[in-house]
Amino acid sequence: QADQAMYQAKVSGKNRFHVFDNDADRSVRGHHEELEHIRTALVQREFELHYQPKVNMRTGQVVGVEALIRWRHAEEGLLLPAVFLPVIEGNPLSIELGEWVLETAMAQVEAWKAAGLDIPVSVNLNALHLQQPNFVERLKQLMAAHPGLAPGDLELEVLETSALADIAQASRVIAACHELGVDFALDDFGTGYSSLAYLKRLPAGLLKIDQSFVRDMLDDPDDLAILEGILGLAHAFRRGAIAEGVETAAHGVMLLRLGCELGQGHAIARAMPAVALVEWLAGWQGLPTWNQRAPIPRERLPVLFAAVEHRAWVAAIAEYLSGSREVPPQLDHHQCRFGDWLEHLDGAEWTRHPSLRTVDALHQRIHVLANELIALKRHGLLEDAQARLQEIRRLRDQLLAELEPLLD
Repeated sequence: QADQAMYQAKVSGKNRFHVFDNDADRSVRGHHEELEHIRTALVQREFELHYQPKVNMRTGQVVGVEALIRWRHAEEGLLLPAVFLPVIEGNPLSIELGEWVLETAMAQVEAWKAAGLDIPVSVNLNALHLQQPNFVERLKQLMAAHPGLAPGDLELEVLETSALADIAQASRVIAACHELGVDFALDDFGTGYSSLAYLKRLPAGLLKIDQSFVRDMLDDPDDLAILEGILGLAHAFRRGAIAEGVETAAHGVMLLRLGCELGQGHAIARAMPAVALVEWLAGWQGLPTWNQRAPIPRERLPVLFAAVEHRAWVAAIAEYLSGSREVPPQLDHHQCRFGDWLEHLDGAEWTRHPSLRTVDALHQRIHVLANELIALKRHGLLEDAQARLQEIRRLRDQLLAELEPLLD
């Protein structure tokens, strides 16, 4: 320990001292032990791939699957990647594991082809793997060992932030992979430092919209705006777009209304072993609420945003009553965002739809009720206010149902 402290003092410069840190030493030793456990697991073939379907929600067609690694731990059971992948981040072991994933996925595609199934597979790459000088050559070797692969059978997913760390090299790698018949997707798009100039230079054919935006878009107008913006970018740059995190049928309906047909998430299927995937494919028929649903006309997008604004406003009332929000949202029905939308509708024919009169009346009733509940809280009758919160939610659902004819 004294030697370690002296070494740290020397590397810090002259005339220094350093006190040995037992916690830091324990952390370093623990990290090395975790690396060795993962290396041993790779040698002993404890890792396996599960596959999550990606579908065209409008037609129900399965367009591919994403390969997701799992660790079948002898003592702890099936471990998700969030448990072990951060341990090997930036370590050469991540490249070894990445190559294992690539080779295993390629072999699985060949096996599916032999069984009469044509299922493209996508594989995630980490930054260190992508930045290897011999990456393309190594990919060629792996593909040569699996001659059953056809162009389009393999897609590589790279985090947006990883690709932009060295955009020149990433562009070269993507272009070289295209020549091999391998497609590229930018994963978690929108969470990094997206730039139009970067997007122009990166020839990735698909943008994967991060699930954080998709998950909350039904109740968060900002996430919905980001989502619409990403779809606009994809259209402008002639790229495909797929949404991750499609957790409910309602998420799928919203995406289809925005013009995003490709989706992936628990509303479709969770990741599963290859054998289970074959069984799932046999029974998959798509969701009835998604079937052949077309995008809404662009002039009606404000209706979609207005509905989300109203959900967010009701949620803010509930948060204020529960104490998780310090001030209530705008209580004047003329001043809230939904009320502002109602008062500034243009003269298009659909704006004279009879449902709008009902919507206006419901909106005013909801604001009256909200004022009553907040008054109860301010008078110390919080339980009475919370007990009546369901009334607002019932009126909210009625209002949103009246907006549906304007969308469909």
